[in-house]
Amino acid sequence: GLLKTETTFAEAAKKFEQEYAAITEGERSPKWVEGHSIRLRLHLAPFFGKMGLSEINAGTVQDYRVHRIATSTTGRAPARSTLHDEVGTLRQVLKTAIRHKWLQHLPDLSPPYKTQGKIVHRPWFSPAEYKQLYEATRQNAKEPKNPHFRWEAEQLHDFVLFMANTGLRPDEAKQLQHRDVSIVVDADTRERILEIEVRGKRGIGWCKSMVGAVKPYERLRDRLRPVRGDKDKAGEGVKTKPTDPVFPSSYLKMFNNLLDDQNLKLDRDGKPRTAYSLRHTYICLRLMEGADVYAIAKNCRTSVEMIEKFYAAHIKTTLDASAINSRKPKQAYRGRRVPKGAGAPSYREHRGPTAR
Repeated sequence: GLLKTETTFAEAAKKFEQEYAAITEGERSPKWVEGHSIRLRLHLAPFFGKMGLSEINAGTVQDYRVHRIATSTTGRAPARSTLHDEVGTLRQVLKTAIRHKWLQHLPDLSPPYKTQGKIVHRPWFSPAEYKQLYEATRQNAKEPKNPHFRWEAEQLHDFVLFMANTGLRPDEAKQLQHRDVSIVVDADTRERILEIEVRGKRGIGWCKSMVGAVKPYERLRDRLRPVRGDKDKAGEGVKTKPTDPVFPSSYLKMFNNLLDDQNLKLDRDGKPRTAYSLRHTYICLRLMEGADVYAIAKNCRTSVEMIEKFYAAHIKTTLDASAINSRKPKQAYRGRRVPKGAGAPSYREHRGPTAR
């Protein structure tokens, strides 16, 4: 065949990886950056690698989608979000090529025959399910299956209450230190709440908790951490310091076991609940209590659009029955009233004006 004199996709992909890792250092998590590299190595480079950049167009991208579905090793097509992420990485590589003058314009990468994806709400705990969950974690903290893990069981109970009363993301909670949390008296309600300096997905932001987060946090702060692996210090505890993480360990295995025991692991639609479901529960319960959507979005460091799309759609209290069931008042009939018992009008009354 003819020799390719233009830059290939593989060369542009290599350039993109070099630039992206260097420029986004400290701004994007290493795992996010690694995700682009994995998608390029496993799927995009084997398919597009030897192609010249000008050969990549709407048709070849659609061929790629068909190829991914046809060669799936799981027996089912890749999820919509998976293909969306892969095409997103492809778009980044092509934009890199445009910046270096290797490509003139970005081809149309939108999927044809596109139908609007079904909006699936986030798995959450209804008020009754949430009560069932925290009563189960409370009982587990009092009487753990293994007394050796009593500290972890107590931490898990406070973790559930803390997360459901603050709406933090699990990765934000993981980075939280005691110096980031302050107990203050709210100026409007005169109640004690937490002011939290949050570091996570959206950079640095602020969160004001519900009243129910204060007691769990005080227990987390004051609880002595057991010393493990040292027989001489067995039974002793270590006090927390301001620089210590609020949640020094992961309790996911114990959390998942409790969900299974309480038949709460799957929601009504068969979607698995995770620690993220506590954030979703916070948002949904605030909506059910009539809180302002903008205020919730700001406190949760997300957008109003995201809340209305994934949370408010399935909350029945966001529907105003009085507005939905309102009716226009019936208007009185304004026609000429005919006297009761009056006969039909005469022939003369029916005739139109006489032509003159």
